[in-house]
Amino acid sequence: MSTKIKIDIQYFEGCPNSSKLIKSVKKAITGYEDKIDYREVLVEDNETAKEVKFRGSPTVLINGKDLLNEPEPERPAMMCRYYQNGLPSEKTIKSHLKNLLH
Repeated sequence: MSTKIKIDIQYFEGCPNSSKLIKSVKKAITGYEDKIDYREVLVEDNETAKEVKFRGSPTVLINGKDLLNEPEPERPAMMCRYYQNGLPSEKTIKSHLKNLLH
């Protein structure tokens, strides 16, 4: 039996991009649910942000690593995450998963 791929989406309430990214991830993992351990991680305060090494809302971690290889911040805090090329698409997420699934 192989180990499941762990996907965490870190976000905070009120983040305008979190629902969009959550939707993209859910579409990307369709058909692979039996191979994936999916969690939504609500970051409610700066203490939690420090604990989870929060890169900003929303962030996708696959097996603990940032989807776009963003390093852990020196001072994690409650903040929005800026994506230079826009939010990761369903296609981008799927291609990362395919490398791990096959």
